[in-house]
Amino acid sequence: MRQVLHGDVVAAARVLLAERPEARAGAFARLLAEADLADRWRRATGRAHPLHGDGSLMAAALAHRPRPEPFLSEADYLECLRVVIEGLIARRRAAARGAEAGPRR
Repeated sequence: MRQVLHGDVVAAARVLLAERPEARAGAFARLLAEADLADRWRRATGRAHPLHGDGSLMAAALAHRPRPEPFLSEADYLECLRVVIEGLIARRRAAARGAEAGPRR
């Protein structure tokens, strides 16, 4: 997946608004997988993936027709932002653990 920017976080959270609270972490994991797939496709072909875009989280999210961005005073939206940010932190930590383990034999 490409580097994550503020807009990626917002777009992903807007997608999660359509999900039940208990389904949001899984939905976010699927968005990450779609962005990863699209990024691998882009690097291999030089073109955007036909369904998931250019490998950015935003492109993967926009393919799901996110809801309009609400105000930050809306608790449900804040919860969606939390799911996205915590998911990105977990992904970063997992990648760091993998790098510390070194190459597998």
